[in-house]
Amino acid sequence: MRKNLCGLCVKKNINTFFIHTILQQENLKLLNYRPLYGGDINDVFLLETDKGNLVLKTNEANRFPNMYKAEANGLQLLKNTKTFTIPEVILFGETEKHSYLLLEYINPGTKNPNFNQTFGHQLAAMHQTTASHFGLDHDNFIGSLPQINDGRITHPAEFYVEKRLKPQLHLAAQNRFTFKNMDTFFKNISNEIPIEPPALIHGDLWNGNYLVDTSGNPCLIDPAVCFTSREMDLAMMQLFGGFSDEVFHAYNDALPLEKNWKNRSDLWQLYYLLVHLNLFGSGYYNQVNTIIKKYS
Repeated sequence: MRKNLCGLCVKKNINTFFIHTILQQENLKLLNYRPLYGGDINDVFLLETDKGNLVLKTNEANRFPNMYKAEANGLQLLKNTKTFTIPEVILFGETEKHSYLLLEYINPGTKNPNFNQTFGHQLAAMHQTTASHFGLDHDNFIGSLPQINDGRITHPAEFYVEKRLKPQLHLAAQNRFTFKNMDTFFKNISNEIPIEPPALIHGDLWNGNYLVDTSGNPCLIDPAVCFTSREMDLAMMQLFGGFSDEVFHAYNDALPLEKNWKNRSDLWQLYYLLVHLNLFGSGYYNQVNTIIKKYS
């Protein structure tokens, strides 16, 4: 999820007893800590321990139940593909007041000369991980909003409409954002979406959700995974920029895309723009409305 850059919020302090309690479960000792800047959902800290650096994400226990469990599951699914570097999940859980996720710290590096090609090829390889149905065996989150994955749906357009667009449109209506000709819109986009097997996608692949490791290769973080149309990842990568054309060329060479995939990017971007509309408000309304009109 692209961060609301006007809403950065990081606590300067955290109860060190809380950190010590978490680390004791792994027989680790805290040497120092400092905040890491991110978005307005979690508080994130770099922990220096006697056995190396770790990342701690924490939130109030009652704010987003099971968010860190879902994130841990998503990271493990990505790691199982043996494609990108993925931070190791050390521990997750909750206390009376806080939920937490403890992760491997990825030491930062500089992109190597083959970075873009590597990214494209690894993404193509990751997308070849498939399933018998669209969705996932559990729900998760996109930003701080629930992302519904159930239903055992076997058609890509049905999954996109029922489990991605309609929940966000319903929430938008609650927020007093409405749109016209939705029946026509749903019918038309069902004819636009290509029939492909469900692919394991990162689900929130904007340029703030990858790092560069010490080998100069990409590392993925903060996933919103599911098995769905692979074009969703490519569309999100284009929405806010930050990815070279070389990445997309390398991807297409490794796993050719269906005809007119670029022309469909705005259709997939609609989901992410609706999420932003519901999280951050009316600044995204015109973009959403323009896409809906285009397909209505």
